[in-house]
Amino acid sequence: MTLYNDYSRDKVGLFFGLTAPQLATLVVGAMPALLALSGSRWLLTAVLVVGWIVLALLTVMPIHGRSAVGWTAAGVRFLTGRVTGWSVWRSKLTRGVVEDVAAPDLPGVMNALEIHEGTPRPPLMQRVAIIQDHVARTWAVTAKVTHQGIMTATEHERTGMGRGLSDLLDICSRGELVSEVLFVVRTVPDDGAERAQWVSRHRVRQGTGAAEVNDQLAAALTRASVRTEAFVTLVVPEGRIARRAREVGGRIEGRARVLELVMGEVEAQLRGALGFTEVVWLTSPELAIAVRTGFAPADRAGIITALAEREHDPTVNASVPWSQAGPSGADTLARWYSHDAWNSASVGIALPARGVLMGAMAPMLTPSEALERRTMVVAYPIKTLQAAERETGKGEWAADIGEAMREGAKMKTRAKEATNIRHRRRLDAKLAAGNSLTVPYAVCTVTVPKTYSIGDFAHQLEASVRRAGFAPQVLDLAHDVAFAASSLPLGISLSRSTT
Repeated sequence: MTLYNDYSRDKVGLFFGLTAPQLATLVVGAMPALLALSGSRWLLTAVLVVGWIVLALLTVMPIHGRSAVGWTAAGVRFLTGRVTGWSVWRSKLTRGVVEDVAAPDLPGVMNALEIHEGTPRPPLMQRVAIIQDHVARTWAVTAKVTHQGIMTATEHERTGMGRGLSDLLDICSRGELVSEVLFVVRTVPDDGAERAQWVSRHRVRQGTGAAEVNDQLAAALTRASVRTEAFVTLVVPEGRIARRAREVGGRIEGRARVLELVMGEVEAQLRGALGFTEVVWLTSPELAIAVRTGFAPADRAGIITALAEREHDPTVNASVPWSQAGPSGADTLARWYSHDAWNSASVGIALPARGVLMGAMAPMLTPSEALERRTMVVAYPIKTLQAAERETGKGEWAADIGEAMREGAKMKTRAKEATNIRHRRRLDAKLAAGNSLTVPYAVCTVTVPKTYSIGDFAHQLEASVRRAGFAPQVLDLAHDVAFAASSLPLGISLSRSTT
């Protein structure tokens, strides 16, 4: 059994688990009560103490993973967007103002994306799509990958794959270019498009009993099967790639050459220790199709049919223009995200303290109904060596201070806190050995037609997360960003670092 539990909290509180801002808020909030107490104003002191207790609860107690202050700030931004109309989006095509069919027309955080053509890659001389995010100041490339899965893998093979993932992150860290590696997986009940084409080409006799039985079996098996597609996206900040791009010509061409080298290193690792059997870097038309089917899963069958017809009739247009890759309309609601004829709801996934069994996330990706799709992103933001050493030293110092405070206050260090302290102290040795520092996170999203109750399917998703041994974190007020990160292989990140 391959179990991974070598992780700790991203931030360790200095004083009994409290962070510095929380501690400062409580100290400043207690000052008025102390001043009233020193003046023997008992009634005012009692009122201020009650107020301080309320402040402490709002500051310290998390509500679905966020503090009350965080919820208030998010709520204000959400209401501002609703009142001003910013959260409601309509495509240029529906408004009749399309100027360039090749320019992406996407809602929300994707509005700042621009797609460029990379340099031709042998042997087919195809140009890989390069995704530029003008707001986050990042560049990204995406590959569609195929893996045989780990359900039948032995413990030794699973351990090797885990080591391969660690080596991949270490390679990206040593190169000091890639800031984040995103793995996006999408599962949806099979639409049977490929099989229908195969049957139409190979069936010899129609109207026989065998053909009828075969059709019935195909219909039953199609409803019971799911189709999975996976993508790997590499995100490189502008601050890291600019200097190296100038050395090889600058501009977009220089950045494309630098990304080519990174793609070669990552592809070798993916095909090697990680066991991916196929790694195909997406061109701009292929990426547009992936985005379109991300917004509207049911559109895939029509696209597959058009691609098959184009093999016999070159006049058939099977491509998806970037101006039509996005939805016709989108609306960001508090409990879900609405796009075209679909609704999506997302949850964050918190790692359990006891560790994670490799392959434990598979049940979260299993749809429970027809036309239900589930997607997931597992992101690995990679810290630079300087940032990793700085954060490791700060975390180790915070753990030591917290432990000393508990000993001084005669408080027992609980097992969970002791485990976090041990992990913090081991990080320095791992960094010295050449390992990278990453703060991974995962988001899972369910997408269903608007004729279904998205609330019911969101609850089913949360139940699936709990059955897998994880804790779901509600992402209300942020479902649009969560959907973009978990369903579209565009390099959208929930941790936007531009260094």
